[in-house]
Amino acid sequence: MPESPKYYDPLRRKWVAATPEERVRQWFIGVLSDAAKVPSWLMMSEVPMKFGQKSWRADIVIYSSDGEPLAVVECKRPDVQIKESVAEQALRYTSVQHVRYIFLTNGNDTYAYERKGGSFEAIEKIPTYQEMNK
Repeated sequence: MPESPKYYDPLRRKWVAATPEERVRQWFIGVLSDAAKVPSWLMMSEVPMKFGQKSWRADIVIYSSDGEPLAVVECKRPDVQIKESVAEQALRYTSVQHVRYIFLTNGNDTYAYERKGGSFEAIEKIPTYQEMNK
């Protein structure tokens, strides 16, 4: 029986099933590394966290140089619309990881939000790692 296709996840340092969501996650890890200049050692994928009695996994978490969470990324398959329920899922993560940024993507559409006071506001682009760390 032929082996199913896999992607190498540089953050987890292992081969993972090549699902549509995983393709988006790996693409966005590349965007964060190449365009936003986020050091790979300051990102983690599939980060476990608990909200109430329920366990969740954040697709990607970006950390500051002192180890504090800066951003949470929620990745969806390309055929899943980025709508309110996706934003609500990311907001659950922010109540566990008190981050400054949220990024939502399905590989077609990407939305970025920055914490301003007690709420998140849409921002035009994904900031560079240097900008996130200010």
